[in-house]
Amino acid sequence: IRKIVSVDERSVLAFAGLTADARVLINKTRIEAQSYRLTCEDAPSAEYLARYIARTQQKYTQRGGVRPFGIATLLAGFSEEGKPVLYQTDPAGTHSEWKAQVIGGRNAKSLREFLEKNWEEGLEESKAIRMGIQALLEVVDSGAKNMEICVVRPGGAKSIMDEKDVDDIVKAIEAESEES
Repeated sequence: IRKIVSVDERSVLAFAGLTADARVLINKTRIEAQSYRLTCEDAPSAEYLARYIARTQQKYTQRGGVRPFGIATLLAGFSEEGKPVLYQTDPAGTHSEWKAQVIGGRNAKSLREFLEKNWEEGLEESKAIRMGIQALLEVVDSGAKNMEICVVRPGGAKSIMDEKDVDDIVKAIEAESEES
């Protein structure tokens, strides 16, 4: 099961929660992105898509006869100025912009504190990947086998890291922690 999916050629969505709900919401979002592209002749921004997702989730919390979506999402992309952006939505229908964020799981608060402590402005890609993997190691038992890392680069380039590459970083982190 993939927890990281491409919504548009310029944005990527990661989710935590019910996979069936995620499939429905992702399909709605993809259709909205295509509709926006046809209407405006330009790709929708990550902020626009985050607002659309949040609005859709909020509608389902208030409508009778349907249940709310049981997922939280992180939507990553780049702004018009080429700066990386990250938006979070939750089942209640709120959305917010973050520099680094975690969703799902019981340890979200401690992982958020870890990111607050270790994140710094202008972080290199390799250091950002390492920090993300360190955060995941706090909650994932079996190392790289259960990790999916997606790197989003300017211009819409997205790549899912190979398990071997993730495993190499995991081993380096574990070796470093054993030394100290």
